[in-house]
Amino acid sequence: MISVAIITKNEESNIGRCLDSLNWANEIVIIDSGSTDNTLEICKKYKCKVVRSKWLGFGKTKQIAVENCKYDWVLSIDADEVVSSSLSKSIVNIDLQNGEVAYRIKRKSFYLGKVINFSGWQNDYPLRFFNKNFGNFNTNNVHEEVVTKSRIKKINDPIIHYPYKNINAHLKKIKIYSSLGAELMFNKGKRAFIFKSILAAILRFTKNFFINLGFLDGFRGLVLCLMSSYYVFLKYHKLRKLNKKQ
Repeated sequence: MISVAIITKNEESNIGRCLDSLNWANEIVIIDSGSTDNTLEICKKYKCKVVRSKWLGFGKTKQIAVENCKYDWVLSIDADEVVSSSLSKSIVNIDLQNGEVAYRIKRKSFYLGKVINFSGWQNDYPLRFFNKNFGNFNTNNVHEEVVTKSRIKKINDPIIHYPYKNINAHLKKIKIYSSLGAELMFNKGKRAFIFKSILAAILRFTKNFFINLGFLDGFRGLVLCLMSSYYVFLKYHKLRKLNKKQ
């Protein structure tokens, strides 16, 4: 038996597509942090188990979702993701008797209407399917991940990811995530200087566009690599501000 755990807040444009891909699951648990749109109405149509919770950061909120799951085996996905038909078949065919195995799943992401094959996204295998008796989310506000001592395997059948509707939506997420990333580094005692901010941004663009072959993704790859570089610069810039306040 398998539970699916999802966190939501104002995801009416995504959640229906996500839930459509989960008709094989034994249970779908939604942790909602204050949606004011039609997210919850859509979830009720799919007979999801809905729990309301205040926002505690990505790691802690996703862990609440896991803790509310009835079954030991949990697939954690985001509202802007879709489980491919091939992935659903792979998951239901896994022998669940051995709980000390966790699975990293290939994630194939779209950007500006087209799948991205390079630009640093080609090796995206987040750990998403696991037995909650052997693994749990860490408490990071951002860049959360499942921590487990289980043996890890990979599944190449993909999760399909639609992270940004357009460039404006991407910029909004960069603003949010750069603040969270800066706070995370600050809490770890990290420091930043203007030279480091610029150098880190240049290195990120160089790595993603040239080493990770972002140029093969064409115009979308160029935009994505520039956005990634901007995110890094903004994160370090905000860290510098936190350092100065201290």
